[in-house]
Amino acid sequence: MRNRREGGAAESAPAAAATALGDGAGTVAAFVAGLRYEDLPAAVVAQAQRCLLDLAAAAIGGHATRLGRIVRDHVARHYGTASGARLMFDGRAAAPAWAAMANATMIDGFDSHDGHPLTKGHAGVAVLPGLLALAAGRRVTGQGSLVALVLGYEIAIRAGIATHRTCCDYHTSGSWNALGVAAVAARLLGLDAETLRQALGIAEYNGPRSQMMRCIDHPTMVKDGSGWGALVGLEAALLAADGFTGAPALVVESVAAGDLWVDLGRRWRMLEQYFKPYPVCRWAHPAIEATLALRRTHGVDPAAVAGIEIASFHEAIRLGAHRPRSTEEAQYSLGFTVAAALARDGLGPAEIDNEALAAPDILRLVDATRLSDRAEYNARFPAERLADVVLVLADGRRLASPPTATRGDPGTPLADAELQEKFRVLADPALGPARSAAIAEAIRALDKPDAELAPLLALLTDPVAG
Repeated sequence: MRNRREGGAAESAPAAAATALGDGAGTVAAFVAGLRYEDLPAAVVAQAQRCLLDLAAAAIGGHATRLGRIVRDHVARHYGTASGARLMFDGRAAAPAWAAMANATMIDGFDSHDGHPLTKGHAGVAVLPGLLALAAGRRVTGQGSLVALVLGYEIAIRAGIATHRTCCDYHTSGSWNALGVAAVAARLLGLDAETLRQALGIAEYNGPRSQMMRCIDHPTMVKDGSGWGALVGLEAALLAADGFTGAPALVVESVAAGDLWVDLGRRWRMLEQYFKPYPVCRWAHPAIEATLALRRTHGVDPAAVAGIEIASFHEAIRLGAHRPRSTEEAQYSLGFTVAAALARDGLGPAEIDNEALAAPDILRLVDATRLSDRAEYNARFPAERLADVVLVLADGRRLASPPTATRGDPGTPLADAELQEKFRVLADPALGPARSAAIAEAIRALDKPDAELAPLLALLTDPVAG
């Protein structure tokens, strides 16, 4: 009898079917090399600028956190260079891949950045730091930077959807946004099609296949793995340029994912991005919206609330209703974020900092929160994220919300003015109104024919005064 380890027909056929390859790599290479600014619809250009402003806001928020300080100091101490790519709002320089890692981790540390529902995660958090790291010392036009940002999003989002489709576990964003970073690097380095193919394979193979739900259950600074995605993606391109091989990237080349790549340049997945009104896990937003609507519609005094009942989809319920001991735990606590929003009539940076974590009125409401998941909400996730909330008052009344979705999705977008205000709330106190306004204006000007990325790069990387 033939040894099964020798590859008998009974197991070789399924294995061959599972790894059958299509022409995804060729499609991606043509898109990365051939995309021009003139190919971008006006709506896509505007979306790229909105994403950039939102990521800058998250970076400013992350800069002030303990996580942000630790990662910047670590990278500067161990990988710092006299020249190279600079750390955002810090000024110190490091090897490009490590600068990208620090900047992405810092953005990831303040959970207010844009995302895509079907990826259940974030592309720009790694793509922008990869772009900024490679732009150091290179002439990159404003329009060229927007092209690079867009193609990075388009590759990363599709890789994320493919990862969830083809992998047996729910991996962090770093596992797939690494491919978007590799694509941006290939564009800026001028890599040919075969070298890009190898870079994508290296990025996929070495991307952090970390289990997202472990961080949901036990929130710490590891967060969504995007710092490592940025590092791996940039190193993958640099290694491929040196001749290192890594193909195929199955999320790109497998037949099972082939339909996700055929519409590159025709369907702009970037337009499907959401933007967050609150700096916490997106899964908590439906319950926050429902709670604030009840508070404002009925004029609820938080002191009169005896209990909070939240029903949502399973992944949101996994966020729990625990008393957080750190801002990371606060950003990933459904009960705490709802309680803080109810107590303060809103949820911003002040509600997830260390002082708020010990507020007695918020903690009382956290302890009075009960969670449950609904089958109908589970069935509609991740395309839709829904929750309903009941506020139980001390006099026995029960105020119930309808099923509530999130704001900031394409169907319920945040207005430009709201995104700009979100940026100012974070940027003005940290940078001063003049520099804050200069960043916003430099982002708006990137689409001008004579614009360069360098002025914005300096504004994003010069140290914060004081």
